[in-house]
Amino acid sequence: MKKFQQRLDGDDQMQGIDDPTEATSAGALSRRGFLKGVGGAGAFVVAAGGLSIPGFDLPEAEAHGGDADPIGPRTPRQRRRDAFRVRRDAALAYRRESVNPRQERNEDEELYDDQRGSFFKCLPQNELGEVDEDAYEAFLDALESGDPEDFEAIPLSDQADRRLANPQASYAYEMTGGDGHTSRIPIAAPFASALQSAEMAEVYWQALTRDVPFRDYETSGLIADAVDDLNELSETVGPKENGLVTAGTLFRGETPGDLVGPYISQLLWMPVPYGPSIIEQRYSTPVAGDDFMIDYDEWLAIQRGAAPSFSITFDPVQRYIRDGRGLGEYVHVDVTYQAYLNAALILLGLGPDTFAQENPYRGSTNQGGFVTFGAPEVLDLVTKAANVSLKAAWYQKWLVHRRLRPEVFGARIENQLNGTKEYGIDEEILNSAAVAEVFARNGNRLLPQAFPEGSPTHPSYPAGHATIAGACCTILKALFDEAYEFADPVEATADGTALDAWTGETLTLGGEVNKLANNVSLGRDTAGVHYRSDGVDGITAGEQVAIGVLRDYSRTYNETYDGFTLTRFDGQEIHILDGEVEELD
Repeated sequence: MKKFQQRLDGDDQMQGIDDPTEATSAGALSRRGFLKGVGGAGAFVVAAGGLSIPGFDLPEAEAHGGDADPIGPRTPRQRRRDAFRVRRDAALAYRRESVNPRQERNEDEELYDDQRGSFFKCLPQNELGEVDEDAYEAFLDALESGDPEDFEAIPLSDQADRRLANPQASYAYEMTGGDGHTSRIPIAAPFASALQSAEMAEVYWQALTRDVPFRDYETSGLIADAVDDLNELSETVGPKENGLVTAGTLFRGETPGDLVGPYISQLLWMPVPYGPSIIEQRYSTPVAGDDFMIDYDEWLAIQRGAAPSFSITFDPVQRYIRDGRGLGEYVHVDVTYQAYLNAALILLGLGPDTFAQENPYRGSTNQGGFVTFGAPEVLDLVTKAANVSLKAAWYQKWLVHRRLRPEVFGARIENQLNGTKEYGIDEEILNSAAVAEVFARNGNRLLPQAFPEGSPTHPSYPAGHATIAGACCTILKALFDEAYEFADPVEATADGTALDAWTGETLTLGGEVNKLANNVSLGRDTAGVHYRSDGVDGITAGEQVAIGVLRDYSRTYNETYDGFTLTRFDGQEIHILDGEVEELD
């Protein structure tokens, strides 16, 4: 009998549905715990055949001996009990875990009466882009009550053509993995902090350098200016070499593999086998210099929710992603899980050697994976993780942090430096070369946006794209062999019209999956709609969600299976089996 079946057979006694901590031992309940678990309006009935649960009653033939036609080695009755136990055990595992410490947030919302550090796009605002106090109170009332009628009562600006992006999703539950409200990330950088200065300086430089090809970073004077300016700050963000930002680390991710090879992941350049078609990853990109919201009246109208009056001018030539502008547009119009579905199809197309070493069919001489451990499950789990992770992101965005978007912080800088209002912004960003360069180009300090509409109509922290990236890429690393080496790596030419052979360092699957997550996450920063920590911490939140999905699925297989092994984004290797997570040496 399989280990999986033995575990189920040894767990016939119902465990504490209401309060599992009342169990006197594994698989047994005290009388008090049992009565507490079954109490309340006859929730459970003790019958001759065992426990009867509403919605789980057995047909008459099965309730008396279970001798109906068998399904494999188990009768229908046994199979139904087993299926119930798998789901029950997954749910109880989360219930038994100690409650995470409360998710903390910074004190900006309480500190500033004008809510200068908070998100409120589409709500009524004055000429400085500061929210109407009564409208913000109604906004908070809805978020605190969770009442759908209160959400409908949130007042929007008279100019608003757009709507708030689904704040009620912050209250949604999930049937796979842990609850999104158990995700934990650091507090967002406070409005007046040096860390906020550093994050904003990086975003300014990402906007200023959108048209510099990634492969020209080592020789670009503008990139050198960005490196010098960022290293002048007391807080520096992103990866470093010998404690300093360099052209080789600038705007890159902070996970294993991010500093190896070209800036863009192979999985954003390689052709995608899509059924009977092969999709070359050339995309429509905006023309150089096509920036938006650099006029104050345009900026203010967009903050009040007006539809943009300008549109993107596209290059007639489709190109491989080769600079920040092209990357920004990719993450402007992508389907939520597009990059990771494509990545899964690419890796599946490379053959069975890409599968994780733990895949039980790697060593089989007469079977291959399909429904389990094969392409259908890979594609399902990768895409499933996307929306599961968004529920965690929406909890953090709406119910916890409510962080202002970079486009609003740029206007706060503009209004302080032009003498309109003192906001107490950290002096380092006010005196930075980034702000001076933006002023020299545009005559103000507004953050140039790659999207005509600016940011989405939901708070900044964490980034939804990043949370999806963290979740989907965690699934990819669990199902594929992180040590696999790409045989023929490539790099886009400076103009993006072709792919050259990459002849530098060896590129591994794990490193390029990590890089993919950061390309998508930080590409949103390049567009001007997020800060670095929105992406870095969003990836972490998504990883937490995906590990929960993997925990649940690790309970479901019939195959002799050693579990999922993967490297977290912080470099720690973990092993997941039978719903448990173990950190490896």
